[in-house]
Amino acid sequence: MVVVGADTTESIKTIEFAKAFPDRLFQLGIAEPNMISVAAGLAAAGKIPFAATYSVFGSAHTYNVIRQNVAYTNLNVKIFCSHAGLTVGPDGATHQINEDIALMRGIPRMTVLVPADGPETAKCVDAAGAMKGPVYCRFSRTNVPTVTSAEDGFAIGKARVLRDGFDVTLIGCGIMVARCLEAAATLERERISARVINLSTVKPLDLATIDRAARETGGIVTAEEHTVVHGIGAAVASAIAANHPVPIAMVGVQDVFGESGEAEELLHKYGLTAEKIVEGAHDVLKRRDR
Repeated sequence: MVVVGADTTESIKTIEFAKAFPDRLFQLGIAEPNMISVAAGLAAAGKIPFAATYSVFGSAHTYNVIRQNVAYTNLNVKIFCSHAGLTVGPDGATHQINEDIALMRGIPRMTVLVPADGPETAKCVDAAGAMKGPVYCRFSRTNVPTVTSAEDGFAIGKARVLRDGFDVTLIGCGIMVARCLEAAATLERERISARVINLSTVKPLDLATIDRAARETGGIVTAEEHTVVHGIGAAVASAIAANHPVPIAMVGVQDVFGESGEAEELLHKYGLTAEKIVEGAHDVLKRRDR
């Protein structure tokens, strides 16, 4: 295993890897397309490279290089990107990538992971390193509640039911999983039973778990720190439309850019809250029961 960086090794903590293995971290400066190409070359030479930087530079700025040099050639490159979504905060719209899931899940052969918290991020590292083929994993800058544990199971391609329920299903990824659990607790006080699913693998989708949720609860709310255009909401909607159509509501960034501000202020302004998930659940139940 080797790490390839682009001048962000301190802020995203890959410098800790360099302290333990100083000859296995390659610092390439502010040259992200080159970072991906070097990672592809290292993979072709038999290494397991983890290319790591901010999400906006590791996905959008390098998109065609990832497509041509990594996915098309099916090389064993792991792209782990921090600072995704609105919670980059004061860095503003230029750094708040809300489209990276859409970009990466559209690339053939690409596995896409969005861990819910710190323990699950560690599991994503282990699972990505163990599998063959390209992987994109995104996580946010801000602190998030811990909703999983080291003892919880994890497998690429498998969603986990964190809370069972039978009236509606809340499907979240990344930081929004904690907000789904918060919304489920609110709904329980209203005597509405909400199932909560942690969709840490966006591609390949766990179609069986999603289909079972649609059939057993009759309605779905998705929640993501990402645009609702081609995010997990769109992925889940496509899956249930093909198998068992039910009402769906999508909580996420609408078709807009972000702006500079503190993380929690931005999440509230753009509607990425437990309250919006509860509203989505009420809307789904109303449409389901017409």
